[in-house]
Amino acid sequence: MTDAQVVIAGAGPVGLTAALVLGSRGVDVIVCEAADTLPQELRASTFHPPTLDMLDPYGVTAAMMAQGLICPHWQVRMHPSGERAVFDLSVLAGETKHPYRLQCEQSKLAAILLDKIKSVPAVQVRFGARVVDVAEGDRQVAFVVEEKGERREISGRYAIGADGARSAVRTALGIEFEGDVYPETTILATTTFPFETRLEGLSNVSYCWKADGTFSLLRLPGVWRASLYVRDGKTLEETLTDEGIQDLMHDIVPLPGRFDVLETRPYRIHQRLAPAYRKGRVALAGDAAHLNSPSGGMGMNGGIHDAFNLAEKLTGVLAGGDERALDLYERQRRPIAQDAIIAQAHQNRTRMQERNPERRKKLLADLQATAADAEKLKAYMLRTSMIDGLRRAAAIQ
Repeated sequence: MTDAQVVIAGAGPVGLTAALVLGSRGVDVIVCEAADTLPQELRASTFHPPTLDMLDPYGVTAAMMAQGLICPHWQVRMHPSGERAVFDLSVLAGETKHPYRLQCEQSKLAAILLDKIKSVPAVQVRFGARVVDVAEGDRQVAFVVEEKGERREISGRYAIGADGARSAVRTALGIEFEGDVYPETTILATTTFPFETRLEGLSNVSYCWKADGTFSLLRLPGVWRASLYVRDGKTLEETLTDEGIQDLMHDIVPLPGRFDVLETRPYRIHQRLAPAYRKGRVALAGDAAHLNSPSGGMGMNGGIHDAFNLAEKLTGVLAGGDERALDLYERQRRPIAQDAIIAQAHQNRTRMQERNPERRKKLLADLQATAADAEKLKAYMLRTSMIDGLRRAAAIQ
């Protein structure tokens, strides 16, 4: 006997998506989340077209659109001149039901998923239940969970580790997390300042070069998120002061007075990939399996794509199908994480870190040429919107 057919570690977007999909298909699921509530801190906010397509049948996309902001195009921009290459997502009409990006905070998605799960009797979400170990058996697997000051086991026929970059599940399985950390620290800062009224032709997602570095601006309902970087010769501690943040914001728009900065969060960017997505009855998904630069907004989306793929495979196996389908999950998703998600994000990050003015001009000219050529633009948008990667994964057997 088991507590559920599938046990999941982590109630983030990946774990909750897997739970919703599995539960909607009649699979009994228990989700164990270490925190007492859903996290609210600044995290991902970009949703690509195929992700919106996948979530649509569950009523999630409509709920997100009611709380988010459509991004019909994005751009790479020289600052302060305003020269730019603009990438129009409408070229994807006919390839997707949602030919645009949606800007909506990750925390809102998690709340929507949790609300949808409440109407799915097969799914139970347990907060304050920290997974600390994994006990594997021949016919079942159990999470060792710390809950209300006590340790207990919660068992299932199969398990999913969707518990993030510091995954206790991955650690318990003895799976390495190979890769490295980029040298720079990114600082997220939110503000109500209306950049769209001061920077001509600004897209809701804009990646910008400036004289001594780079920044990006992502628009959400009522607020802009700025990704900022420490100036050469300055320390992170100096930059995180009120004066340091104001200085970087004034680089974007040199207005008199102060910016109303609501929130700041520094973080380091990792590039990592687990050498295996599956061990026995346990599979990894999302940040527990892969990490990449946030440039291009592909990490969370890739994790959600993992969840859909894995939920499909588990549903089939639990209905009596061949367990080797779980190996197919790894064959389909891991190469895409490596060759499409991590590689594309690294390319995006490397481009924006370029400092040489002539090299920047050449990069911008190449991007403008791509945006002006209908055939090249569509191929580029299929790749950067993650549609191409999903199609490649589906072709793997």
